[in-house]
Amino acid sequence: MKLIRKGQLGEEAPGLILKDGQEVETSTFGEDYDEVFFETDGLQRLQEWVMENENDLPVFPEGERYGAPIARPSKIVCIGLNFDDHAAESGMEIPEEPVLFFKASSALCGPNDELVLPRGGNKTDWEVELAFVVGKRASYVDEKDAMDYLAGYALHNDYSERAFQLERFGQWVKGKSCDTFAPFGPFLATPEEIEDVNNLQMWLKVNGEVMQSSNTSNLHYKIPFLLSYVSQFMALLPGDIISTGTPPGVGLGMDPPVYLKAGDFVELGIDQLGSSAQKVVASK
Repeated sequence: MKLIRKGQLGEEAPGLILKDGQEVETSTFGEDYDEVFFETDGLQRLQEWVMENENDLPVFPEGERYGAPIARPSKIVCIGLNFDDHAAESGMEIPEEPVLFFKASSALCGPNDELVLPRGGNKTDWEVELAFVVGKRASYVDEKDAMDYLAGYALHNDYSERAFQLERFGQWVKGKSCDTFAPFGPFLATPEEIEDVNNLQMWLKVNGEVMQSSNTSNLHYKIPFLLSYVSQFMALLPGDIISTGTPPGVGLGMDPPVYLKAGDFVELGIDQLGSSAQKVVASK
């Protein structure tokens, strides 16, 4: 299944993209795609319900805004320096263990919402990433069992304000959590929708120019290991997001560095997970 949520900000209705590409609303199922939904085997229940009601589901109006395909998760956990060549362009080595940091869940937004530059920041950067969503509570999970805890995959742009992240002391979270800094979607693809998650082309453009182009095969730490690893330090709750890291081509790694400004246009995508686009606007 491909889960979507569409509608005005704060008023999104849950839905699905059917096999024929039609986008239908599932509000009459009675549940949003949140922690309780995933925790109570919602994916299986939804699939069975859709089989019985598919012909009666209303179609979303054309041009309706995409929201994030899941309701606000309890946390967004990100993995740093997980592509060998990205670590090199950052002047760092792949760490012996994954680098973990958080994005505030309030940074989550729709895949095509505007990127609002934060007040006091002047070094906002882009990062195309493959993310996955946890399907059930995970604590001290063995790597061999990790895929049993997976709800699905989605496209994520891990925007970063480098001045806050690297120059304002403390942890990276300050540069990662600004409002609109986590465009997510357009859809959440359940695992059977993806042929090989370790072989998906990923790309990002700024004003039409390709900045990032890589493949998920270049991930240093793979998804089963990451889910298991993170679960050793904290309980992962249903609906939690883990974003797996970005390939080379970020603005920070250029000589001289290049950062986003109001009026820029960012586009990104991952094979089988769709694409998204964000217009960059000044702080409001």
